[in-house]
Amino acid sequence: MEFKDSLDKARRPGRGAGFNPANRFERHDRVQEADGWPCEEALPPLRTEVSDERPRSVITRNRSPDLGFDRSINPYRGCEHGCIYCFARPSHAYLGLSPGLDFETRLIARPDAPQVLARELSRRGYRPAPIAIGTNTDPYQPIERDRQIMRGVLEVLRDFRHPVGIVTKGTLVERDIDILAEMAGEGLAKVGVSVTTLDAGLARAMEPRVPTPARRLRMIERLAAAGIPVRLMVSPIVPGLTDHEIERIVEAGAAAGVRAASMITLRLPLEVAPLFGAWLEEHVPLRAARVMARLREIHGGQDYSADWGTRMTGRGVYAELMQRRFARALRAAGLSRDLPPLRCDLFAVPPRPGDQLSLF
Repeated sequence: MEFKDSLDKARRPGRGAGFNPANRFERHDRVQEADGWPCEEALPPLRTEVSDERPRSVITRNRSPDLGFDRSINPYRGCEHGCIYCFARPSHAYLGLSPGLDFETRLIARPDAPQVLARELSRRGYRPAPIAIGTNTDPYQPIERDRQIMRGVLEVLRDFRHPVGIVTKGTLVERDIDILAEMAGEGLAKVGVSVTTLDAGLARAMEPRVPTPARRLRMIERLAAAGIPVRLMVSPIVPGLTDHEIERIVEAGAAAGVRAASMITLRLPLEVAPLFGAWLEEHVPLRAARVMARLREIHGGQDYSADWGTRMTGRGVYAELMQRRFARALRAAGLSRDLPPLRCDLFAVPPRPGDQLSLF
């Protein structure tokens, strides 16, 4: 399958998407066309652009009945990791940008997030509950190395003794082991690490700027050695492409020191479906039809079904088979348990300069 607006591979090295589809809010599509001049000069590769956003609030609330949290923080919008399957890609449409290459190359940083978070946590009516970070875009994507927004957020949560659960593929989380180990010692922190495949070549194609699977397993070892509870996230499982690895991934995670594991099947909401379909045709053309057939089988004949309760597991015989295999792999690895709940009873607003201290 060839898309008329797909970019030449030389212009998108290390990128997951092959083109920039118009987002669902745009009335017009944009297509690149030659201007007619007989010029053979090649266009330069796409570079990552970062702009800043000054938010008034950083805690996002949700009421989704099949999520284990009701609030989250995203230090960044967009994600340079470029995972082609990322269900968060459609969120870039709210910015007037494309969920395709724009999602990977036109990033938004929120440098004031730590200060804004401190103000929100200090409000008289605030009631603590675990904050999830990394549920939309990865807080430890490459630009965090220089911006250090995530570390600032963690410092605030530590000072307020506020519980946090982090999801990441980025080994930069190791930089913050000092904070995370301190918080984990009080039952205030846990980390989920996503491993989609153990095949380094496939991982590089699906997740072009993510550390290799082997490197992520070493990251799990280092987090676990520091006493930080780690959950292995076998997600997303791509039927017909990565589902044969379920048992091996669970076994590798257990050997690395995870305390629990979970799985999510591939989700292709909105603009993600055509992006992923194009990726299949480019990288694994002989499996493309099989993968899409399996996906439609577990989503009621559609590329994706957003029904509560089944959107992350699928339904039908094939989905049930994957769930049973995963449960059996957990039992074999000794991971048939969940992580203990994070504590909320330690939360306290730290005193500010000039505040009168309590005598008791």
